[in-house]
Amino acid sequence: MRDNFTRREALRGAAALCGVRFARGQDTPVFSTDVKVVNVLATVRNKTGSLAGNLNQDDFSLSEDGRPQTIRYFARESNLPLTLGLLVDTSGSQQRVLDAERGASLRFLDQVVRENQDRVFIMQFDSAVQIRQPLTSSVAKLDDALAYVDTETMRQLRMQNGGGTLLYDAVARASDEVMRKQSGRKALIVLSDGVDFGSYGTLKDAVEAAERADTLIYSILYSDPGAYGIFGGGDGKGVLQRMSNDSGGSFFEVSKKQTVDRMFDILQEELRNQYNLGYVSDKPVTISEFRTIQLTARQKGLVVQARHRYWAQR
Repeated sequence: MRDNFTRREALRGAAALCGVRFARGQDTPVFSTDVKVVNVLATVRNKTGSLAGNLNQDDFSLSEDGRPQTIRYFARESNLPLTLGLLVDTSGSQQRVLDAERGASLRFLDQVVRENQDRVFIMQFDSAVQIRQPLTSSVAKLDDALAYVDTETMRQLRMQNGGGTLLYDAVARASDEVMRKQSGRKALIVLSDGVDFGSYGTLKDAVEAAERADTLIYSILYSDPGAYGIFGGGDGKGVLQRMSNDSGGSFFEVSKKQTVDRMFDILQEELRNQYNLGYVSDKPVTISEFRTIQLTARQKGLVVQARHRYWAQR
């Protein structure tokens, strides 16, 4: 009985991503070409920080630009296909933590990726942005690609007239060139100390690119305290927190007590316990614009993590 219910939820959730509706009391979708469904992925935690995984559609309240909206589609414990982008900071400041990042990334992908269902691409960024592995569901290919994710050599640095960290450009490129073309659940995982040097775009550009691509950003702050000497490296933590908060993802910080492996474990748990909600705006799209979303839980003491706005495309 539960398996049938889960499949039914997944079907409805998939429909929410494709712009379809259901006849009352049926699981057969009725396709509509003029319906634009806004999809919201959410993670809910209680006061202790534990995931709340037993909520239903009536437990949520949703509004757009302050106007209440009707949640038309809902799925719990989503089994929908997942598209991930792993963005690894390979600038000089990450040289001493890169081995740990590679190992943890591989273990995470091995546990999360369902072959022939989920897809992942790997991108590295330093003074340049490179896609090391295009979208694939092969863990073996991802393993091979991770072996080549490395910091720049001295020769490369001399050719570039010094190093760089194109964090903002990497997020924008991953969103614009890869994620905007995909459907379903989408997320970028950014491994970095959050310090940008040399990007053409800004933090605002990076966040808006992810928002337009309906993509969550999960950022993992992994910094080497000695990498920048006595001058420090700027507010990398604040940068990563904003990326995650604005897009609806989560921010994690690696420390002596919380290893990068532990951060990936928590991230994996979140990805497996997302709520998928869909609604059709009561306001037709006459101009392309950002619209705010407020998703809350009716039960007191629950904190909902979801994106705050979406791009309404005319």
